[in-house]
Amino acid sequence: MVGFARFFARTPHDFTPRASLPTGRSGMMALLPERTAPRMTRVRHALLSALLLAAPIASAAPADPIASQDAWPRIRKERIQKLLPQAMARANVDAWVVICRENDNDPLAIHVGCENAGGTAAFLFLKQDAAVRGVALSPEGEATALRDVGPLDEVVPLPRGTNLYAQVASRLAAAKPKRIAVNSSTSIAVADGLSATQRAALEKALTPALRKKLVSSEDLVSEWLSVKLPEEVDILRKAAALTSQMEIEAYRAVVPGKTRDVDVARFLRQRMMELGVGDAWAPDQNPNVQSGPTRGHSHATERVIQPGDFIQTDFGIRVGGMWVTDIQRFAYVLAPGETQPPKEALEKWEKGKKGSRIALATLKPGVRGWDVDKAQRDWMREAGSAPVMWGTGHPVGYWAHDVGPALSGAQQGKPAAGQAARIVRPGQVFAFDGFFAWPDGGEGEQRIIAVEEMAVVTETGAEYLIPPQEDLVLIPSPGPSRPVP
Repeated sequence: MVGFARFFARTPHDFTPRASLPTGRSGMMALLPERTAPRMTRVRHALLSALLLAAPIASAAPADPIASQDAWPRIRKERIQKLLPQAMARANVDAWVVICRENDNDPLAIHVGCENAGGTAAFLFLKQDAAVRGVALSPEGEATALRDVGPLDEVVPLPRGTNLYAQVASRLAAAKPKRIAVNSSTSIAVADGLSATQRAALEKALTPALRKKLVSSEDLVSEWLSVKLPEEVDILRKAAALTSQMEIEAYRAVVPGKTRDVDVARFLRQRMMELGVGDAWAPDQNPNVQSGPTRGHSHATERVIQPGDFIQTDFGIRVGGMWVTDIQRFAYVLAPGETQPPKEALEKWEKGKKGSRIALATLKPGVRGWDVDKAQRDWMREAGSAPVMWGTGHPVGYWAHDVGPALSGAQQGKPAAGQAARIVRPGQVFAFDGFFAWPDGGEGEQRIIAVEEMAVVTETGAEYLIPPQEDLVLIPSPGPSRPVP
């Protein structure tokens, strides 16, 4: 593996252009005997044609190492069949309407099968005893493709000029639902995909009795998307292992006094391209590498890593086009001659790590997200940590900050509310931190140990997806050895 000193030492000014070769008949062609020039032209044309034909092969992106792109349609269908009925029951809704359209589609389109919508379509999910029947009301030009690849039970082609919303109203009237979920929400962004004009058109088509039955889909969406199938948990487990491995690789290439935070980030982005994985969140802030005072959700800076620094890398990858990770790994830069960090640094690390273990022990079916946050806050006060504004953790899976119970809300001593009041269930996957904070830098600045791990909730508790980080990654600095103070 190329170290940072070599990998990032070059700048645009380091590359000296070669002397320009002569071109044209008075240049390159003039260097050849006159009788050779036409033959050379034919050879060049043949070579160019071969290169153009080979280019798509040479430039093909590397295959995803964890999950292929074609895994999702099969898993999505299983999720609709197995998990959506129980989610609708828990949310107390018996009909769900998702309106899809091109260019500005519903955020949940890919989860229900209408990610390729052209003309406006409606996907209806109607609860029938312990099952759910999925029906697509689609423009006829797209109905055939939906039948071929869609995850629903029925596709109804609508001729041009058909009033889609009238068709939706007719289907709902026949189903006689008690509560109809629509994607309008003030608290969950991905459950807020129904536009104002779409909602107005839907309400206009519904009878007054049906209009009164419209409710937000936020409870349904939270209950459905937060629970992952065992196959999805396995994908996330493998992706988490790769994420952690990549972060350790990056730390091994750090040269104190030369490597910058941004160099670590660039190293990881290069590895992402080589491995064929995507970003778990906004590329400009993934990975977030910080060796100085904590900057929150941020981009890596030009700060040069120095002896005595804790290095925090917050990093996530996307695999199979759908599943994401969120893991932090910590390193400590030894001073010249040190073989271990100072006692004070190790104590801070151990206190943060214990916060993670306390959060894991509290995370189990039936508790609220708030309860997990409260358990860690109690430990932080006991350990002498400065307050931390961020919550202990969050669901992770389809987004880095996925839907479901938020492991937060106890910072200010207020009772559980909102997403923090949601109940933890088996099959949910979380990313959460073990915190220890202290003042560092200027006024109001602090440094935070935030040992972020991923865990899945089981029937009886929770388990880390991969072995957690037990020890700091130690980065040596050149110099004579000396005893640890």
